[in-house]
Amino acid sequence: MDQKEHFEFRGNAKEFFGIWIVNVLLSISTLGIYSAWAKVRTKKYFYQNTYVAGRNFDYHATGKSILIGRLIVVAGLVIYSIVSALLPPLGLLLALGLFLSFPYLIYRSACFNARNSSWSNVRFNFVGEVGQAYKVYMGLPLLVAATLYTTFPFLSRATQRFGIGGHTLGNTRFEFDSPIGPFYKAFIVAGLFFVGGFAGFFTFAFGSAQTAVDPADIAIGYLILLPAFVIGGVIYQAMIRNHVYAHTKLGKHGFKSTITVGGLLALILTNVLITVCSLGFLLPWAQVRLHRYMADNTQALPNGSIDDFHGQLIEDQGAIGDAYSDIEGLDLGIAI
Repeated sequence: MDQKEHFEFRGNAKEFFGIWIVNVLLSISTLGIYSAWAKVRTKKYFYQNTYVAGRNFDYHATGKSILIGRLIVVAGLVIYSIVSALLPPLGLLLALGLFLSFPYLIYRSACFNARNSSWSNVRFNFVGEVGQAYKVYMGLPLLVAATLYTTFPFLSRATQRFGIGGHTLGNTRFEFDSPIGPFYKAFIVAGLFFVGGFAGFFTFAFGSAQTAVDPADIAIGYLILLPAFVIGGVIYQAMIRNHVYAHTKLGKHGFKSTITVGGLLALILTNVLITVCSLGFLLPWAQVRLHRYMADNTQALPNGSIDDFHGQLIEDQGAIGDAYSDIEGLDLGIAI
């Protein structure tokens, strides 16, 4: 597996700014209705400008299909609010029903997003099972809470297995498997920053012998807590992403991620700073920077000719329709 195919992002901030500003203005003027089409335009731009082995990705959903899904969600929330106000016991039952349906909604969202995505005219698909979604997104979180988050790495690994292993490209299925050790390593390293952040916050905010809490001490505490959480989160993301890509297969082909904690942290901090200082107008530039960094640090490792593999995909891909109206927008939580 000596051959390497680097991912490449060919878009630029100037082009995307034009799309972004039109999306913002039309979404505001239509009271949010156009936001469904804005999401499609944004995804299409990033997908179509992302290449690997000289072939790009594409996104095929329509604004109409996304809007219908959102209207269904809004209608459900309105009905829930009215029922809760008039019949509180029935409102509790509806809330329980919504809670119990959450894993199913994640599953349908995965189907929607996969079936509306493609690489080199070959569609992705999601063939995971609903029962597994309930185990991963309901059963394991209850276990994690009951064990005071000491078993969180098992949930993190299960999320990757379900999300990655449920996807196919054409009829070729992705696979992911890994021992639990690397997940615990990332969890412990990131956890040290979280614990240190909380310790610093409570030391400065409430460690004084004074009976009254000083707002200045609380402010100092937050200046310790927030950076600790950001650094811990970036460490976890970088370690998990690199590990997950190294253990992911598409048929006999592999992947590699080379992001670094320092590089990702510097990128995120400068993106936040520039976005805030520009009152949001440089957000497109920040999004392009992040997407390009992720692409530049991602590689496909073909085991054989990529042309032969592509030909096989074209020949074997299932007949997935262009339009697939379903729920979108819920995140599987996989390391992409």
